[in-house]
Amino acid sequence: PPPPPPPTPEWLKSLLDAIGSFFNWSAPAAKPLMWIAVALVLLFLLYHFVPAFARWVDNLPFRRKAGGDDAEDAAGLAEAGAARALLAEADALAAEGRFAEAVHLLLYRSVEDIEGRRPGLVKPAMTSRDLAEAHDLPAVARGAFSRIARAVEISLFGGRAIDATAWERCRNAYAELTVPKNWARA
Repeated sequence: PPPPPPPTPEWLKSLLDAIGSFFNWSAPAAKPLMWIAVALVLLFLLYHFVPAFARWVDNLPFRRKAGGDDAEDAAGLAEAGAARALLAEADALAAEGRFAEAVHLLLYRSVEDIEGRRPGLVKPAMTSRDLAEAHDLPAVARGAFSRIARAVEISLFGGRAIDATAWERCRNAYAELTVPKNWARA
């Protein structure tokens, strides 16, 4: 016959007894705590996978920062600064005659802007065309993004070169896309 198992050490027995007595003591609270945990998980999933719910939560009065319009103006200035920096980089590419690369840069940044303004809208397998047709985008932003995406699509997949005129249209569309009031809901 196999040898008998070694005896359980006393310290382990006392530890297991302490854990057991804790669970016996906290058993009445286990069911409500479980339901609270389930509710929190559901709210977390809703926030991350339902953009309308995320916007609603973000617009709750207690979630707004102190200063109201001043905070929004400061955020708008920061966004404008980032947009100007990107436009300077894209303008440098365009000045070298690399219009397709410049417009492609605008497209990448536009997708980042959309993700920042509408969390959860941009999915990993989503194409620019899908994003341009997303009904969750405001009409002005959707139109501006569509113009940029169409130019990149024509250049990248259609094999046609982007000229200075098309670059200017895309640049203006990006500038239109970065205006905060164009993201306001109708």
